[in-house]
Amino acid sequence: MKRLALLKTLLEREQKRRDEQMANVRNAVANAEAQQQQADGLAGYRTEYCRKWSAQFQQASTIEILRSYQGFLSRLEQAITQQQSVLEHAHRMVEAHRQRLVEREIRVATVERLIQRREAVLAKVADRRDQKNLDELAQRLATARTHAAR
Repeated sequence: MKRLALLKTLLEREQKRRDEQMANVRNAVANAEAQQQQADGLAGYRTEYCRKWSAQFQQASTIEILRSYQGFLSRLEQAITQQQSVLEHAHRMVEAHRQRLVEREIRVATVERLIQRREAVLAKVADRRDQKNLDELAQRLATARTHAAR
């Protein structure tokens, strides 16, 4: 019985760790989604910026305005590249957290199987004990009938 209680305590601990890891996965997914929105926003802004200035450049523009446009566009491209790196890192974190979750699920399932096996062993022992008690009772009753019949 003591071993079964220890296994149940272990199961509770492993379930808690699994639940914590599930929360980590949810947080990592939410972060990746936020990073994706940021990347999409930057890409959308770049498209809008280029479209706006494309119309402006169809009219006469100074070289200074063109340089300003190109400088800003260059910084925007750097920001997009950096955001893509952040997004890739966020996706790697999601996968790492999912892998840890799988490992936690395996641990929980393993402890559950150990508990089931231990309970089966205890049930078998109890059944044998009950059967032995019934056999002894039947033997005593048979002996008592034999003595009563004489």
